Order: sequence, then C-alpha cells, then structure tokens
Amino acid sequence: MHAEPARARRLLAPSAAFAGSGAVFAALYVAAGAPTPLLVVFEQRWGFPAWVLTVAFASYALGLLAALLVAGSLSDHVGRRPVLIGSLVVELGAMLMFVFASDIGWVIAARTIQGIATGAATSAFSASVVEHAPEHRKKLATIVTSIAPAGGLGLGALLTGAAVQFSTHASTLVFTALAVIMVVGTGVVAFSAETVSPQPGTARSLVPHVSVPRAARREFVASIPVHMAAWMLAGLFMGLVPTILRDLLGLHSGLLNGATVFVQPAAAAVAGLSLGRLTPRRTILVGGVSVLLGTAVNMTGVATAALPLLWLGGLIGGVGVGASFSGALRTITPLAQPHQRAGLFAAVYLVAYLSFGVPAIIAGLLIAPLGLLHTVLGYGVVIIAAAALGLLAQYRRPAGR
Repeated sequence: MHAEPARARRLLAPSAAFAGSGAVFAALYVAAGAPTPLLVVFEQRWGFPAWVLTVAFASYALGLLAALLVAGSLSDHVGRRPVLIGSLVVELGAMLMFVFASDIGWVIAARTIQGIATGAATSAFSASVVEHAPEHRKKLATIVTSIAPAGGLGLGALLTGAAVQFSTHASTLVFTALAVIMVVGTGVVAFSAETVSPQPGTARSLVPHVSVPRAARREFVASIPVHMAAWMLAGLFMGLVPTILRDLLGLHSGLLNGATVFVQPAAAAVAGLSLGRLTPRRTILVGGVSVLLGTAVNMTGVATAALPLLWLGGLIGGVGVGASFSGALRTITPLAQPHQRAGLFAAVYLVAYLSFGVPAIIAGLLIAPLGLLHTVLGYGVVIIAAAALGLLAQYRRPAGR
C-alpha cells in the first residue's frame, strides 16, 4: 500500500514508477561499472603503481559498505523517496568529479563518493522496486533487483570500453552523459509515490548495524558463502581483467577490455532473469556449481594465456553469479516484513560488497611480491573453496517453498 496519496501532486502511474525505479536502479550500476576500462588508461596517463589501480577500483565498494552500514535501513524510517533523491544528487556530484579529475586522487575520491551514494540508494531501491510492482509482478520485481546490479555493471564497462576505443575524450563523454541520466533519475523518483509510512527510530537506524529479521536468519547465514564466491568472482572480473589482458595476454584495447568485463555481468543478468522459473533453492545450487566451474575455466585461461577460455569462464561464472544471487534474494525476501526489507537488503549487500572489494585490494597488494599470475590463481582457489562451502550449506537446507 502506498503511504502517500496521489492527490499531493501529479505522480507517475504505479506501472511507470515500477519501470522507472528499476531503470534508475540499473543506471546507478551502469555508472559503477563505467570507470573499469578507464582505470588502466588513467594508470598509463598518470603513471601510478598497479596496486593503486585496485584501490581506485575497490574504494567504490568500501564507500558503498560504509553507506550500507549507516544508512542501509534509513528508508524504512524516513521513506524511500528522500533517501533516493539525496543519493542521486550525491551520485551526480561524483559524476562531475570524474569529469574534472586531474589525477588518481580525484578518481579515488569520486569512486568513494559514488560508492556512498550507491550504498545509500541500493537497499532503498531494492525495496522500492518491489513495493511499486503490481501484485502480479512481485516475482519479476525481485528478479529485477537481483539482476540490475550485475547488468548495470557490465553495460557500464562495455559502453565505456567502446568510448575509450573510439574517442579521445572518453572520460568526459561517459561521465557527462551519466550526470544527465542522474538528473533525469532524480526526477523519476521525485514524481513516484512514497511506498512506506515513516517509522520511529530514525536516529537509532543511523548507528552502524545490519538488520536481519529473525525469520530470515538461517537462510541468510546459509547464503553467506554463496554470496562470497559469486561476488569475489565478480570482483576478479571487474577489478583485474583489464590488467590481466594487458600484462598476461599482451592485449591493449579499450573495446576488448570493456567487452571482456561485460561478458560476466551480462551473463549474470540473463541468468537471473531466465532462471526465474526454477525454485529459489535449485537456482542457488545451479549458481554455485556454475561459479565453481566458471572459476576453474577462468584460471585455466589465465594460466595458458587463452582469451577464449577467459570469455567462456566469464560466461559460465556469470551464470553462477546471477543465479546464486537471484536465488538467494528470492529465498530470503519473502521472510521479511515490508518495514524490514531495506535493512535485510543492506545485510545482503554488505556481505556481497565485502566480498567484491576487500579481496581485490588484497590481490592488488600481493601482485608486487607474488606476481600477477600467482595472485590471480590463488584468488581463484579461494573462490572455488567458497563456492564448494556454499553448495554444501545449501544442500543441507530444506527444499523450501
């Protein structure tokens, strides 16, 4: 039930608000994926060490985590719309920082601010999309919230890779366009109805915490290794593939960087959408097996310097990322009441982005002493171990509804 009557202002129709909210949510992640092919360009232009590149990549995830911890459940108390509008305005500021960045320090600051904006918006958008959806579209809404991050990340990397390949002003072109999109997205949110009534405890909600409803706790704990494996694999592709292509395969192409990074999250988005007819538990199991197999193929491709194997592993692993994340969300979302959803989504994304960002930073620091090849292979072993643990945890859970 919408908390705000339509008489207050001329609002978008519920179906338009549902579609618009999903599109703006995906646009946030298009913006998050956009810098990936540019980081190696910045490294060549400004001459900083390789480990700084992984910090620039992962600073986004750390900013996102900080925002999730502080503001992850804020929209349960003050409403979805104020949180989303504020987040999109901050995201607009980050895009403008990218446009005018003159060194890697500006890029790291912009990535951090972008992460904060995305973190504040992610749980609110995840709840808002579900709440705007008509009753017969609730399942689709849950699938949309699970595929928008992966699909957006991949599309952002692909489009930026094309801009790097065919334009000498890729950074300005990409981030100016994204700034315009954030202005439009703010308008969409402003003219969408509020979907929850204010709840007491706003100040208390800002104390860093995660909120998992009691009814969802067992499923949430069982999903942790699933999220770890899937998002570590996503972090490997988004954070290290451009460096792998350049230093291990000797390939120098912005379009190739963007396209290779695109493969995995695109497969994740398609899998999350197309596997919706499977039960949530079976979807998670398909995802876990695919993450394990895709990682093994990726590591073989890296060890043999075979680009086709890197693409194949990206496709298989992407199916795993999308399936495991979508299945896990479909398992736990019905276990939370409406006023608990944002806090639950915050907990899910906390696990996801710790797995996405922290291992990438550690890998960046290990490249110098161990070498890129051994670092990537060790990273793969950890992903395979986490995927195996996730499969075991899910196999031991009851079949569910």
